[in-house]
Amino acid sequence: MLNTPPQSASRVVFDPDAPLTDASLLTAIPTEVVNKYQVFPMRLAGERLTVAMADPSDLQTVEELSVITGYTIERVKASGTSISKAISKHFGSHVSRMLEDMDGGRSDPESTTGEEDSGELAPARLYELAREPSLVNLVNLILFEAIDLQASDIHIEPFEKNLKTRYRVDGVLVERAPTPKNLHPAIISRIKILAQMDIAERFVPQDGHIEFPSHKGKVDIRVSTIPTVFGESVVMRLLDRSSSIGSFEELGMDPVTLGNFNKCLTKAHGIVLVTGPTGSGKTTTLYHALKQIFTPELKIITIEDPVEYQLDGIVQMPVNTRRGLSFANGLRHILRQDPDVVMVGEIRDSETADIAVRAALTGHLVFSTLHTNNAAGAITRLIDMGVEPFLLASSLIAVLAQRLVRRICPSCKVPLAPDPALLAGFGDCELPENATFYHGTGCEECLNSGLRGRLGIFELLRVNEALRGAIGKKPSIDAIHKRASADHIFMREDGVRKVLDGQTILEEVLRVTQD
Repeated sequence: MLNTPPQSASRVVFDPDAPLTDASLLTAIPTEVVNKYQVFPMRLAGERLTVAMADPSDLQTVEELSVITGYTIERVKASGTSISKAISKHFGSHVSRMLEDMDGGRSDPESTTGEEDSGELAPARLYELAREPSLVNLVNLILFEAIDLQASDIHIEPFEKNLKTRYRVDGVLVERAPTPKNLHPAIISRIKILAQMDIAERFVPQDGHIEFPSHKGKVDIRVSTIPTVFGESVVMRLLDRSSSIGSFEELGMDPVTLGNFNKCLTKAHGIVLVTGPTGSGKTTTLYHALKQIFTPELKIITIEDPVEYQLDGIVQMPVNTRRGLSFANGLRHILRQDPDVVMVGEIRDSETADIAVRAALTGHLVFSTLHTNNAAGAITRLIDMGVEPFLLASSLIAVLAQRLVRRICPSCKVPLAPDPALLAGFGDCELPENATFYHGTGCEECLNSGLRGRLGIFELLRVNEALRGAIGKKPSIDAIHKRASADHIFMREDGVRKVLDGQTILEEVLRVTQD
């Protein structure tokens, strides 16, 4: 029978800042369950456990909590933000105490015997350590915390005296409390077990994959390990497949650039490139493009490394280099599948570039990404890779260069005049004399950074007739810029416009465009 809270419980107010009066509450519900269901234990009286929930009407969660804990569950409604705050505050400290217990009673958590670093622990012992309940909870908490912070990557890095954990949030690494070094082998082994990797192999790089269930849905995690002088370093990239692909406006594309880019997407054949460094949102932009042009009448096939989002109605093929499936090989087979539109996750070599360009010349609309600093650089890069200039001139439709900048936190946004020296760095852009600039003062919502979330700044280079003629002559970047359309907007100019709109700050624009 489902538990029904008495009337008194409904009048209790949840305060995330209130001190914890009963330490036993931290063990009443397992840490992974607290994070999974986003509930917080408030009071334990006899056989009744009062918990704060964002949705007290979720009877399935209540029943599962009752089965797990063995208590009758009373419910108190609270906001999701306040519950997350309390979990981070109290269960974080609980993990710290748990780490001290796992540290074997050492008074100095940085002291090590060197046994762990030398890789002397046998695989059987590593497997045993990795299955310890406290260690399992610790790794789960690291993953849950990263998901709650909307981090894109988790870095676990061994050094001489400690083990650092850092999350990449909005493109910037944020360091968390260090972990005792002696736990390093067990943590790495636990991650390897989850990723179905070889825990006995510690001296060569490995790649793996984890499907991790969280309160926000299934999260796919790509795991990469490399050996270092102080042990194995791990980076885990988080891909939330439950998140939806929105619109170009949500990416931050202004109406003029959006209108011109949409015209490029309506072409029957040709190649459209998106350029930028790793983590600049290139693949996300291409997903938006595929979603926008998709109709049941079109056959769309992609080859990606990895498939980051699953798109309904679109055939998606992952690269598998271990079995000989590269971008070039996969693209050859895709062209035998009678596609109308092809997306190649990345042009990495001359063979892939040549096949993509020739596919665009034979009636296919091809999308792909390239690592270059700006839009014009994509043209010179493809020519350097061996693509014939006359073929490129005939097939290229447009190049979209982009970067991601952090948004000003709306919770602590205030007007603030920038440093005159900073303004001088934007002498090539028109800044109105009476312009109002904004900054974030820092608050809990943005981890005291003043910035939360990201948006794109863009540069769309469309291939007009003047530029098409220049491409055949192997032009320089300056020559390409001179032949760009009259309404061409550089990335820094687009960034300044977003600064004047109060969306971001000059420092962010300078950070991503100073090359």
